[in-house]
Amino acid sequence: MEAMDIVGRTKEDASLPKATMTKIIKEMLPPDVRVARDAQDLLIECCVEFINLVSSESNEVCSREEKRTIAPEHVLKALEVLGFGEYIEDVYAAYEQHKLETMDTVKGGGKWTNGAEMTEEEALAEQQRMFAEARARMNGGVNIQKQPEPEPGLGS
Repeated sequence: MEAMDIVGRTKEDASLPKATMTKIIKEMLPPDVRVARDAQDLLIECCVEFINLVSSESNEVCSREEKRTIAPEHVLKALEVLGFGEYIEDVYAAYEQHKLETMDTVKGGGKWTNGAEMTEEEALAEQQRMFAEARARMNGGVNIQKQPEPEPGLGS
């Protein structure tokens, strides 16, 4: 791979989070096995290269179908074309699991959830409280109340 193989980016720009990859590598091995740092770096580079390869082939599949957005079906077809057909069933199962896990986000209208649901009013009040604390810290502990701006169309 040349330094500018990735559209608009140098090779060094395209990487995966080292800590996450190291954790994944360690989880896949027995606890008594250690991996040299060079071997970890090589595995990470292989993962980046694999992602580039599958992404590129997925784009080709997508283009052949005259589509502009790569869909999961394009990725599955790319895996087959690249000779990774034996993994398609597992990849599809992981994709289905991902859809189930993210369904809560879709059902909630895209709201962020942190386990404790907040109404929009509660979230706004919390945001205002946090802004007030930040202003107080910025003003050396002096809490200067900001006057609320009048709503447009009311009394003007």
